[in-house]
Amino acid sequence: MQKLTFEYPLNTRSPKIVWDLISNAHGLEKWLADKVIEENDTMTFTWGQPWTERDTKTSRIIDVEKFAHIRLLWDYHEETPEAIWEMSIETSDLTGEVILHITDYAADDEEADDLRGIWDDNLERLHRVSGL
Repeated sequence: MQKLTFEYPLNTRSPKIVWDLISNAHGLEKWLADKVIEENDTMTFTWGQPWTERDTKTSRIIDVEKFAHIRLLWDYHEETPEAIWEMSIETSDLTGEVILHITDYAADDEEADDLRGIWDDNLERLHRVSGL
């Protein structure tokens, strides 16, 4: 497994705004997946519309620190618990703006390139829907 870390500066000085977009189903549904259902410590993500081919994956929330990070584990990675994906936020000392950090894992270089593209697309969608 290859650990990947992505950093996305956002156009806000409010950690609360970003936290609301990364820490719950309602916020994640705006930019990460077409449908997100949160039940207890599980989030189910669905991409695609009901009339098209759909992809559904489930993550278990394993750690949350409000206004800091949310760590999840994809259900298909249960055999490799170190393969956690995380979204964390920090405030830049220089600009005061919030920075979103994404940590994810890839099996190889090709998957790493694919994941970078996926996260870049997701953050572009986040910018479009939120103005951040």
